[in-house]
Amino acid sequence: MVVESEGYIALIEYLVESLGLFETQQQSSGEQTIEDLVSSRVAGNLMAICEQNPQLDPKLRFVIMQEADAVVADLEEVLSAVWLRAPTPEQKAFLEEFIDLIKNLFDGAIS
Repeated sequence: MVVESEGYIALIEYLVESLGLFETQQQSSGEQTIEDLVSSRVAGNLMAICEQNPQLDPKLRFVIMQEADAVVADLEEVLSAVWLRAPTPEQKAFLEEFIDLIKNLFDGAIS
């Protein structure tokens, strides 16, 4: 559906090219980790997709949930070195925008 699409692969390549943003040793004072941020943002977008599309077949909803899990796993793999660190404000902004772009891929695939 999405994780095998050209758009998703291009976004993952963009993330890899942007890893320099995550090489900074600056520690954020927040308690939320990158894992927490990614997981909650993906979950929130997943809920929004389901709320925006109440007509979705339960089987398609399940596929979307599986793909959302795959997205989190992919992000964990790419960001493994910093996964348990608190994000800097720049990293947080980047990840929020990045995950919203992935949601746009899901929205496009559904419509």
